[in-house]
Amino acid sequence: MLARRSMPAQPSPITPLSALPSDAPDRRGVLVAALLLVLAIALGYANSLSGPFVYDDYMSIPYNPTIRALSADVLRPPGDGATVSGRPVLNLSFALNYAIGGLDVQGYHLVNVAIHACAALALLGLFRRTFFLAAPPDALRRHALPVAAALAAIWALHPLQTESVTYLVQRAESLMGMFYLLTLYAFVRSTQSTAPFGWRLAAWVACALGMATKENMVSAPLLVLLYDRAFVGGSFAAAWRARRGFYLALAATWLLLAALVLTTGGNRGGSAGFDVGINFVPYVLTQIPAFVRYACLCVWPYPLVFDYGAFFVQPNAAFFLQATVVAAFLVGTGWSLIRFPKLGVLGFLALAVLAPTSLIPGTTQMVVEHRLYLPLAAAVALLAPLVRLGRPVILGPLAVLIVVALGGATAARNRVYQTEVGLWADTVAKAPANTVARSSYGAALAGLGRRSEALREHLAALALNPEYVPALANVGLALSEMGRPADALPYLTRAVELSPRKAAAHLNLGITLGLLNRSPEALAHFAEAVQLNPLLPAAHNNYGDALCRSGQVAEGLHHLDQALALQPDYVEAHLNRAAALVRLQRMPEARTAFATAIRLKPGDAAPYISWANFLLNQGQLAEALAAYESGLQLKPDAADARYSYATALARAERYADAVSQFEATLRLRPDDASAHNNLANSLAALDRVADAIPHYEAALKLRPDDARTHDNLGLALARSGRLAEAAKHFATAVRLDPSLTEAREHLSRAQAQEKGLRD
Repeated sequence: MLARRSMPAQPSPITPLSALPSDAPDRRGVLVAALLLVLAIALGYANSLSGPFVYDDYMSIPYNPTIRALSADVLRPPGDGATVSGRPVLNLSFALNYAIGGLDVQGYHLVNVAIHACAALALLGLFRRTFFLAAPPDALRRHALPVAAALAAIWALHPLQTESVTYLVQRAESLMGMFYLLTLYAFVRSTQSTAPFGWRLAAWVACALGMATKENMVSAPLLVLLYDRAFVGGSFAAAWRARRGFYLALAATWLLLAALVLTTGGNRGGSAGFDVGINFVPYVLTQIPAFVRYACLCVWPYPLVFDYGAFFVQPNAAFFLQATVVAAFLVGTGWSLIRFPKLGVLGFLALAVLAPTSLIPGTTQMVVEHRLYLPLAAAVALLAPLVRLGRPVILGPLAVLIVVALGGATAARNRVYQTEVGLWADTVAKAPANTVARSSYGAALAGLGRRSEALREHLAALALNPEYVPALANVGLALSEMGRPADALPYLTRAVELSPRKAAAHLNLGITLGLLNRSPEALAHFAEAVQLNPLLPAAHNNYGDALCRSGQVAEGLHHLDQALALQPDYVEAHLNRAAALVRLQRMPEARTAFATAIRLKPGDAAPYISWANFLLNQGQLAEALAAYESGLQLKPDAADARYSYATALARAERYADAVSQFEATLRLRPDDASAHNNLANSLAALDRVADAIPHYEAALKLRPDDARTHDNLGLALARSGRLAEAAKHFATAVRLDPSLTEAREHLSRAQAQEKGLRD
């Protein structure tokens, strides 16, 4: 008896093109499904439109000079590691936003939501047309539209997508995802059209735009080929014979991607690559728990964390279990691509989109939720076979409940993004050992004027990583803003030592050196910042102002003009330019520059106060007093401005008014030693010596080593006839500051008078 031979597996039958139109749902049903999907997305993201710029948004949008004009520079984004680096289409999208609405965040959010909606519509069309390729009796084919709509809605309203939609700069992910899905959709349409060229051209254009949006698009040509083999051609050979030219054109987009990668030095400006200081093997091992985390979040999206920070794995039982899961998925995907190619396409999509960031070491985060923007579509597609259970009465309402629940979770997550401090507080609560989160939370607190809390968070970040440059910079800036530049200096110096090629590090150090009156050193660091990043407006502004202060006004004015060319609405640069023009005795132009600053911030006291401070230093007392008064009308509780106003009044010998303003300063800031000292000086000038003495004493309690205050108190005591006490304070002043000749003279006079009384 002959043994029966097994037959080789045959590819799944492919639905002929001629069979598709008769089974296709009507256009009205498609339109209704699309409108409902867009409406659901609009409702889910309605509360995301006011979220501020956060974290990486700043370098790619507000501080990105290449988006300020629709010129060729838009296609040459900064190559310094910002999110837009090497991604001209992404940069162009931000430039269009800026051209329409400037830095109004609502416009950027609206575009992000619109991109997400377009991606969801492309996914709806892709699912629907893929389900039509099933054999005619199949339930997926019969219910293609409602199933596709439900799956697209689940994908679009899943809370995991918030980081790609609500976090503005991650338009990189959603825009790339939209082009990826449009490439696939246009390809599918080309296979179902009697005139395929137009659709193939659309697929190629979408693929090229995706390559110029984000590097993860690299797998799109391969995925199209795998889809063709699994759902259309039936084999690689058949797909290649039918569409060889199309696949060669898709592959040609890799040349564009390679060229764009090279514009960032091949390592995205030092933020990702094989030469950024992160070893390949330890980094790849971190992607094993990351992959498991991603899978869990697809099923149960909680807790969502904005920034997981950097970490490295420890080989323990949990890690080996995770590695087993990942290995099983890899093997399963490979096996599926051979034996079950339709299922294998989903596994390949998930792995291929994650591969660039999973295999190329990065310097900041090992787990990033926005990377799941497209892989989530593969996970959602696994739900499609449930329709074959044949219970639409149950599955329909269940799908609606799932979509509503996911939409509610998305809206809740969007609320976290509504303030920068709230976003970082949420991140710190979920990842307290995250250096980046701690430091960024501190920066957000500093922006609200909560300096002591901010400093606490910055120091906590440094405790976690003593060489984290942003934390070093933030501690230094916080100390400088608290009036402690000498304490700030070591932190900022260390930041420059660790990042000598970072313009911002030199800029921050230069600012603090300026506060310490170390002008030549400050100038050197400002010059270095300008050289390292000629497109940084703040570098030109501070360098220009420092040059003006050092007497090099013409050169300083040139850099201030550069700052304003890069950022025309830079208020501080307008004020510094006005100051430079005053130094050149060009008062009409100076007043025009000041008026521009006021126009840019009409309800802000800061321009008035900055202008008043400069005029005071230049001896323009009348104009300085008027500017202080305008500023204080807008911000009565500005303690620094009120103190400066009081100082100007004293200089104008309006001592009674000065007393009133110094007292107001002390109500706002009771522990201000300078305010106590100068209030006492004004009281003494009004012959209210008895009232002055307690304020001198209060100043010395706060600042016991102040030689000038000891001398002032000595004079007040001498005028009150308390010569012995006066002599002690004069002697202390001389001891603290031997160069204070007037204190030495006062001491000699007091001692002589005391001796004369004894004689």
